[in-house]
Amino acid sequence: MDAFRTVLKIQASDWKIDHQSPLLCVGSCFAEEMGGRLKRLKFPVFLNPCGIVYNPLSISRCLEFLLQEKQFEQKDLFEHDGLWHSFDHHGSFSAADAHTVLNKINQSIRAGSAFLRSAKVLVLTLGTAHVFRLKSNFRIVANCHKLPGQQFERLRLQVPEIVSALGNTISALQDLNPALDVILTVSPVRHLRDGLVENNRSKAALLLAVDQLCSDFSKVHYFPAYELLIDDLRDYRFFAEDLSHPNRLALDYIWQRFTDTYFSPATKQLCEEIESLKRAGEHRPIHPASEKHRQFLRQQAEKCRQLAERNPHLDFSEELNYFEREMEG
Repeated sequence: MDAFRTVLKIQASDWKIDHQSPLLCVGSCFAEEMGGRLKRLKFPVFLNPCGIVYNPLSISRCLEFLLQEKQFEQKDLFEHDGLWHSFDHHGSFSAADAHTVLNKINQSIRAGSAFLRSAKVLVLTLGTAHVFRLKSNFRIVANCHKLPGQQFERLRLQVPEIVSALGNTISALQDLNPALDVILTVSPVRHLRDGLVENNRSKAALLLAVDQLCSDFSKVHYFPAYELLIDDLRDYRFFAEDLSHPNRLALDYIWQRFTDTYFSPATKQLCEEIESLKRAGEHRPIHPASEKHRQFLRQQAEKCRQLAERNPHLDFSEELNYFEREMEG
């Protein structure tokens, strides 16, 4: 027997992402991971305008804020344990001063709304079909912000609810921006606090909803991040210590498959050159004053200049300034 795992075959996309394709990434912590990699490689990326969001209804609501250019007011916030919060935003927006929170929220919405109008790709990563609903007004929240559990009702969204919410939002997005392609993914992160059975039911609801959305919209596509970890790699050695999140090796593999699917050979080559520069900038030499290290810095600075000349739409000033400053030091 030659094969000891099932390799998931993914057909390369007939349209490609390049460094002139603005990408809006919204969703779970897996969206943060993939979006962070894109930003590192100098793709034009706007990441999670409402912060990390896990459930599809809250993701849909976040996108509606961008469509409407909604501006939050203090009545949209609440105070708990000395901090002001929004039920529609991650805790990274929370602060002790309400005006600070409103400024952060509204600036992010304005910037995200402007970005959306010229975006070429929207990457949505759905984390869970489980939601928390406030008992006081039946409102589904993106984040409970550590309020007492008895204030919420926990439930699992049904497939038609997910399809309806995201479908309506995608229709509105493509009316605004007809050139927009949407990549849907289901996060491979397992929500073990739900239990394995409930986690699998939740992921199944998301997968069925995504399948329906891909059937309903010609410019909506599925990237199987979930299956790459759960069915292709399929081993606990590819999970972090919590046995829930993919580890670095798994994330590297999923990223490689993403680039194989959506990047042209030229874009992949440019990414390799940018990554090489990034790693060179992170290198900490044992003998920084040595001539050998100064030669290394000169070589990297010249690579920056050459890349900038070949790619005038990309900014390499940060890397170039670093290498030149280190040479002077």
